[in-house]
Amino acid sequence: MRVFFIGFGQAGGKIVDMFIEQDKRMQTQNFRGIAVNTARTDLMGLKNIELKDRLLIGQTVVKGHGVGTDNVTGARVTADEIDAIINAIDSRGTHDIDAFVIVAGLGGGTGSGGSPVLARHLKRIYREPVYAIGILPAPEEGRLYSYNAARSLSTLVNEADNTFIFDNSAWKNEGESVKDAYNRLNDEIVRRFGVLFRAGEVGRGGVGEMVVDSSEIINTLRGGGISSVGYAISEKISPRTKQSQGLLSGLIRKKEKTEEVLTGEDKSAKIIALVRRAMLGRLTLPCDYSTAERGLVLLAGPPEEMDRKGVEKSKSWVEENIAGVEVRGGDYPVQSDYIAAVVVLATIGNAPRITELLEIAKSTKEDVLKSKEKRSTMFDDGIEPLFE
Repeated sequence: MRVFFIGFGQAGGKIVDMFIEQDKRMQTQNFRGIAVNTARTDLMGLKNIELKDRLLIGQTVVKGHGVGTDNVTGARVTADEIDAIINAIDSRGTHDIDAFVIVAGLGGGTGSGGSPVLARHLKRIYREPVYAIGILPAPEEGRLYSYNAARSLSTLVNEADNTFIFDNSAWKNEGESVKDAYNRLNDEIVRRFGVLFRAGEVGRGGVGEMVVDSSEIINTLRGGGISSVGYAISEKISPRTKQSQGLLSGLIRKKEKTEEVLTGEDKSAKIIALVRRAMLGRLTLPCDYSTAERGLVLLAGPPEEMDRKGVEKSKSWVEENIAGVEVRGGDYPVQSDYIAAVVVLATIGNAPRITELLEIAKSTKEDVLKSKEKRSTMFDDGIEPLFE
């Protein structure tokens, strides 16, 4: 899958920078991207996105210092400069991409306010689907961040074709500050979505037995709403398992064929266990997986470790455990000492963190309205405001 990433705001820019770094390291050229921000220092701190692909917006409004946590200003600045953003995207080329992915932290100002605006315009201009990866703030970051996230998310879900959520609070270690955890959390995001978005592309590992191409990912996500991703990785594959790659004598080859028959069920069981661990373990957004409308199972690893029966059984197991009956799946061969399993739970119906976030936003809004009413009463009583 060929993806055009747009990193919006500080968190989004850093994550897209890591996606580009991963793509350069793997020499796959599947990803391209730009970074958009209202803060000059955030853009200058990026390492892998070229300078010409870093776009500073809102200079006449905030002078390159960012919008703080004001996502209303973030949305307004984005709307005012949408033509400049679209031009920057066009200059990188869009003719061969399969999807746009907007990446943004939803608790701040620039990404929180701007990403829904950009999603709306991208869908109006291009035929390719527009997805979002939204990062939810942890509760200890403050009620304003939660309020911003709830307002941004409610709009973003309606504008994007599907919205993946990564919940910081579910991934932060006990006693660890969010600031200290940022790099680790960003790495978790890039690792999971890096495997998913590379599906279907021919790499150095060859072509899989059951290829998951971009159309299957798009069909899985076509229902819109919120999606969550599970991920699990196997233990290191022993060198003995990889001996079958060599050109050995006829006697040894015959012996290895016998071993493969004996270990076929073991490979299948390993894949099923890995997929179960991915879905039942820590998801990007903790949720009731049984409320998912569609699913996708993707295995990435050495070709000789991929087992068709294991993939089929894994798909059946996921299908039995979600609300919908559409579960796609396949493998993506890569040269690696590990097998990775990715499970996409698309269009989730029940996520407690989202419900909690909306409740926080509701109570915050009520407090803001009460505060405004109180100030209005004070002014009516003859108390002059500090500023007109």
